[in-house]
Amino acid sequence: MNLPKYFLLIISVLFINFSFAQNIIKPVIPGDFADPSVIKAKDTYYAIGTSSEWAPHFPIYTSKNLKSWKQSGYVFDKAPEWTSGSFWAPEYVYHQGTYFIYYTARRKKDNISCIGVATSKYPDRDFVDHGVIIDHGKEAIDGFVFAENGIRYITYKAYGLDKRPIEILGIKLSDDGLKTEGETFSMMKDDAGKGLEGQSFMKVGDYFYMFYSAGACCGIQCDYNVGVARSKSFKGPYEKYAQNPILSENSDWKCSGHGTFVKGDNEKDYYLYHSYNKKTTVFSGRQGMLAELIWPEKNGWPKFKEVSAPNTNQNLTFNFNDKNVSRSWQWDFRNSTPIISQLNGKLKISGAISSSNLTGIVITVRPVSAVFEATTTVSNSNDAQKGICYYGDAGAAIGLSVSGNQVQFWKVQNKEKTVLSNQKISGKGSIELKFKVNPNLEVSTFYKQGADDWKTLNSDNKVDVNFLPQWDRSPRIGLNFNGKPQEFAEFSTFELKYF
Repeated sequence: MNLPKYFLLIISVLFINFSFAQNIIKPVIPGDFADPSVIKAKDTYYAIGTSSEWAPHFPIYTSKNLKSWKQSGYVFDKAPEWTSGSFWAPEYVYHQGTYFIYYTARRKKDNISCIGVATSKYPDRDFVDHGVIIDHGKEAIDGFVFAENGIRYITYKAYGLDKRPIEILGIKLSDDGLKTEGETFSMMKDDAGKGLEGQSFMKVGDYFYMFYSAGACCGIQCDYNVGVARSKSFKGPYEKYAQNPILSENSDWKCSGHGTFVKGDNEKDYYLYHSYNKKTTVFSGRQGMLAELIWPEKNGWPKFKEVSAPNTNQNLTFNFNDKNVSRSWQWDFRNSTPIISQLNGKLKISGAISSSNLTGIVITVRPVSAVFEATTTVSNSNDAQKGICYYGDAGAAIGLSVSGNQVQFWKVQNKEKTVLSNQKISGKGSIELKFKVNPNLEVSTFYKQGADDWKTLNSDNKVDVNFLPQWDRSPRIGLNFNGKPQEFAEFSTFELKYF
């Protein structure tokens, strides 16, 4: 059968487009999961990542194959006493039967970023904090431990806040891993002023290879990428690869960087790192990505081959029938202390709210897209604010709530709370709320009671969510309570759908 040429052309275009759609690289840990570190214990992989100002601190994920991950818990349910925030770049280490996590946080007494250490006999629970192990001038971040000839060293970034080149420094670790010994040594300087951080090391053949991240890590203007340098001595000096970067922007992802390596079951090396999706950028955050490390020739320079996760349904449904509260909820610990309980299909939120917090308590989940629809059922009636909130910070939030006999669409911006629209309702019975972020980032809101149809509650002016993202973390969607200490919010459903 002879087909017309234009028909063959259409088939070819459709095939090409379908093939392209099939080849889009998917994150292995969707949603905001920056600066990941990975380790293998027996037959299970464990990964931890930056949590910034969200509590609980440093989420832990588990996997059997490096491609499909599930959250299992957190390193800290409560912030260590010495810390004030900025929980960044945790690093897994196993040594003599103990799991160590070296992590960055701001020190409460002076707000300087330091490196702390916590230990456990288990990779995913019961971590005990041991305080600061490294402080260095105005900043010490991104700890990474490497062993050479039986001596273990911890490396880190310094001088990022000084008017001088950033350096990767190293210092010997004590055998118990809880303190440093001797003098620091410089391993590489950022003389070009392009940025230098997120380092990890491996020994292959005759060389020590330093994999590092350069550029701006975060925000819509980021230009992060991964470079490599090598030396025949662990302490350096290191020679940078002339064809850097070896992991950078592609058709779907940008600002890739800050990862660590682990052996796969096939004995190949894999790099777990983070990257922004080009379409949803700061609204879905720096997502967990995977790449295989390839060595084209002996004693040569490596390359990365990006790996895609399988297709999975990312929609979330909570019906609160389980006895235990889901571990996926997080909140801004600096501005509220939530009390959360779950019983007989109802989730109850109350707690303490700081006086400067106009938004209230928001328990959130990590969205994997900028475009979604969140719905909930508020099952109790009182004068407190109860509903859905899209939360960037206590001073940058937007929500749909019921208070007494009113439904309100509101936002908090520039230290001011504004009611965008409101509607009186019957004060009796449960009420369903729907909060939708459209592809143009404008918000649509709806409500319903009983068997009624959904009713629209939108502002006279278009309202978008561009004001929400914070420089180092994406905004999150969740359930909101703002009221007196004796009041509470009660919910019987929460659902998050992507489209």
